[in-house]
Amino acid sequence: MNQPPSSLPTHCDVLVLGAGPAGSACAKMLAEAGQQVVLVDAQRFPRDKTCGDGLVPDTHAALRRLGVWESVQALARPSAAARCVAPSGRFIDVPGELAALPRRELDALLCQAAVQAGARMVAPARFEAPLHDGQGRVVGAQLSSADGRHEVRAAWVVLATGAALKPLEASGLCQRRTPTGMAIRGYVRHPGMAQEIPGLRFFWHPTLKEGYGWIFPGPNHTYNIGTGVLKSLDADPVGPAPKPKNLRLMFADFVAADPVAAKLVAEGEMIGDLKGAPLRCDLNGAHWSAPGLLAVGDAVGATYGFSGEGIGKAMETGMAAAEAILSATGEPNDAAVQAHYRTALQALLPQFQLYRKAASVNQHPWLLNLLIWRAQHSPRIISRLADILAERRAPGSLLSWRGLKRLILG
Repeated sequence: MNQPPSSLPTHCDVLVLGAGPAGSACAKMLAEAGQQVVLVDAQRFPRDKTCGDGLVPDTHAALRRLGVWESVQALARPSAAARCVAPSGRFIDVPGELAALPRRELDALLCQAAVQAGARMVAPARFEAPLHDGQGRVVGAQLSSADGRHEVRAAWVVLATGAALKPLEASGLCQRRTPTGMAIRGYVRHPGMAQEIPGLRFFWHPTLKEGYGWIFPGPNHTYNIGTGVLKSLDADPVGPAPKPKNLRLMFADFVAADPVAAKLVAEGEMIGDLKGAPLRCDLNGAHWSAPGLLAVGDAVGATYGFSGEGIGKAMETGMAAAEAILSATGEPNDAAVQAHYRTALQALLPQFQLYRKAASVNQHPWLLNLLIWRAQHSPRIISRLADILAERRAPGSLLSWRGLKRLILG
């Protein structure tokens, strides 16, 4: 799957920079349509990726659309519900199509699917800077590897380099330098926790204000456990950001506050170290495109500001970029392709904005006590939450001040 950098061609139809879910989804769709696609990543595959590993309903839908759902399901551990635990200790189980699979395996599978469709995967090679023509249009990229520098020219370049700042700055798309969130996670193996952690577990507590903790059961009795801060860390895009929270201390607070997390960590086997990563949320913080260049996935903030989930929406943006490129016939039509892509992302934007409003719940954990107490006595609320999880209902209809007021008044 990994071809060496020495195999890089000098020209291709589309150069995709980054082989995560967004980049691989884009590359697969383009290659299936007959485009000459070069897919580049800074690391050899398979490789680790800091993530919660949760596959929620929109991810399942994207995997089906891409034609890889069955392959992913064969490796993932499915869950029938998401358990939401309030600071009071009360909990509800929200049913949904859920699963977990480490990103090392998921990304490798998606990348392999792109290669099988005809894309050429080259790694390790790092994006350094775009190449421009005399009019300033992006016409390729300069890459670096252990054996030197390489230039690849392409009709279109897709930036799928995740939340990393340097590629955004190098491409001229960056609007906000600081992330909109940070998260930390680790893996713990414990063969005896299936009863206590039957599905994806979300935990809110005052010590985790502005975020939450999670435990997601994966394959082979291994659990992804972590916590994150999902409030914006940059109120002033041009000024210095506030000092971020110490995520390791926040992780320790989570383990101390949640008895299930405490038991998992105390009795289980920690696999590797805790690892942190930035999150870029709300389809905000970067330009979506430039002439000859489309940005996808975390590069454009394709992560929900309430839950921190971004795999499904990353894939959606990658496929939207592929469709935009394929919509042009003949010579590259920058205005038409950019407009096509912008329309696709604007269609997603209201959902992101509603989830950002719902993120106020993370800042006021006591509201979860109310919500979960009411939900325990109302199958209708459980059903509405399941609809929100499956994106059949907007989150603002319940997880908003107006929705919570209706709960208080009955």
